[in-house]
Amino acid sequence: MSVEFGREWDRARAGLADQQVGTRLNGAPGPTGPFAPGGAGDFASTPAEKKAAAGTIETELEPDTKKAAAHADHDTATAQKGFEGWETAHGLKTVTDTWHQQVKTLMGRLSGEKYALRGTSSLFTRNDTGLGDQFLASQSKLNGL
Repeated sequence: MSVEFGREWDRARAGLADQQVGTRLNGAPGPTGPFAPGGAGDFASTPAEKKAAAGTIETELEPDTKKAAAHADHDTATAQKGFEGWETAHGLKTVTDTWHQQVKTLMGRLSGEKYALRGTSSLFTRNDTGLGDQFLASQSKLNGL
């Protein structure tokens, strides 16, 4: 080992001695939540809550998003006419096209979430019923004991 390396090693070790070292566990829940002592114990929501969330999407989020998109369209079209013949008008057209695509994507996402919320309850019910039927139909040597 070279003398220079030995000095460098000693400096590095001395620097490390001044640093505090600690461990932090990830994933430990806080004082509340499903894993807390006396907590809920599951991640469930009721069919009524899912129905209410789907209703909020349908009656508030979708109409408000359409209204906001239309408002932006009107203002941008007015500005675009004001800058006709300038590169700014072309830039506003590009922005408008991008905006329309983003609104379309958002509306599709909202619609998908709405239908997923409405379909989840019946899906869980069908799965639970199907699994229950499978357990009842299974023949075990323990049956009848």
